[in-house]
Amino acid sequence: MAQSELMYDIPSYLVSFGLFALMVGAMLLGTVTGKRLQMNENEESKSQANAVQGSLLGLLALLLGFTFSLSLGRYDQRSTEVVNEANALGTAWLRTDLLSDERREEAKALLSRYGIVRVEAARVSAADFDRREELIRAAETIFGNLWTLASDEAREVGGPVAMAFAASLNDMIDALSSRDAAIDRHVPELVLFLLFGTFILLGGVIGFASAISGVRPGVPIYAMMILIVILVFLIIDLDRPRRGLIEVDQTKLITTVEAMKM
Repeated sequence: MAQSELMYDIPSYLVSFGLFALMVGAMLLGTVTGKRLQMNENEESKSQANAVQGSLLGLLALLLGFTFSLSLGRYDQRSTEVVNEANALGTAWLRTDLLSDERREEAKALLSRYGIVRVEAARVSAADFDRREELIRAAETIFGNLWTLASDEAREVGGPVAMAFAASLNDMIDALSSRDAAIDRHVPELVLFLLFGTFILLGGVIGFASAISGVRPGVPIYAMMILIVILVFLIIDLDRPRRGLIEVDQTKLITTVEAMKM
């Protein structure tokens, strides 16, 4: 299903550059506002501005830690789902050797085609929803043929081997669903908006506090802003599978499918 979030379809680097520009713009606006009010400010108001600035930095650290942990957890889950699907495919493939001669080769051919489709799906961008859906439907069609074959085997031959093969197919389709669902799970957009809003507000407060104190923002301030933007980029990139610089390793699945080729 296509994502409805606004920022999910915007490239990560554009979001990061946009955030940096908004923070700098907020800081300049805060500086202008602070200079206009500088004559009316006293030590108490300066202390208040510094206290607010410190509180925002603490809130920002909390939000960054929470959001980074959330996006990293999604990334780890997607990595785990790749391994789970590869293991399910490998188990089903091994159990085809125990099927009757009548169906063994057909089952191997279908499983090999299924694996190729799943590897191809792993290489499709998460933003290409139409192609993803097409490949999922293709995999489900092949699975339907496999399930029909397993049902025939259970009815005509029966025994624990047929049941074990059917169980491995069930694990395989469950892995497909879990992996596809994991791709669509990401940090809620509302959390990102809250994070970005805190960044921008912090920029404005920094500019205001610097202006009323008569101190221009120095290199450490800009270094902190750049570091924040880099962290935001990492959070968004981790949260977007098969779209950014950080990608889930598909080696386990590819290796398993390569071993299944007939």
